[in-house]
Amino acid sequence: MKINVINGEMDIHEIDEYMKYAQKKYVGRQIRQMDIIMDGEYIDLKVYFKDTDFQHAYRSADYLVTSMEKLNDAKQSEFSQKERHKV
Repeated sequence: MKINVINGEMDIHEIDEYMKYAQKKYVGRQIRQMDIIMDGEYIDLKVYFKDTDFQHAYRSADYLVTSMEKLNDAKQSEFSQKERHKV
């Protein structure tokens, strides 16, 4: 992960804490780069994510889910009976 400290200097331990914060906040996403922008007493974090492969989304009755297991039995049955169209 690339870290940029903008408008000042920061101790490596403080940078590590901001990295841990971002990783906890964005669980499941891969961070490519992070800008730590110093503005007086305030710190702004700008996080850039790695491009990931598109995950298939299933749409059933206006619900978007990434896995059919998240739907109840009735919705799974409804989805399996739908006519599929080739893209």
